Amino acid sequence: QVQLVESGGGLVQAGGSLKVSCAASGRTFSNYAMGWFRQAPGKEREFVAAISGSGISTSYADSVKGRFTISRDNAKNTVYLQMNSLKPEDTAVYYCAGRRLPFLTAMRNEYHYWGQGTQVTVSS
Repeated sequence: QVQLVESGGGLVQAGGSLKVSCAASGRTFSNYAMGWFRQAPGKEREFVAAISGSGISTSYADSVKGRFTISRDNAKNTVYLQMNSLKPEDTAVYYCAGRRLPFLTAMRNEYHYWGQGTQVTVSS
């Protein structure tokens, strides 16, 4: 069992920036691809970004490409999501997810571990 704990969410004005973090337990963190998903009330949980176990490969949803950056520090068992130029439509609960394989994927059903989420609210 792997535990994921998100932090860093909050309220920010449109155009602002926010960085959320995900701290993971476990000794094999570097072997896990990691992803960020988000979910607004009444909507499906959607893919935001993913990163391979090594951190070399990344993938982004079209809606956030150029604005968000995913990164990881395997020595700290932590993955980050830097969010810039935030828009009201970015408002959601952001979830950290882990996969028991090092290869990244945008498909939520292929992730095995999930954090409890952190709320990000972008005001207009």
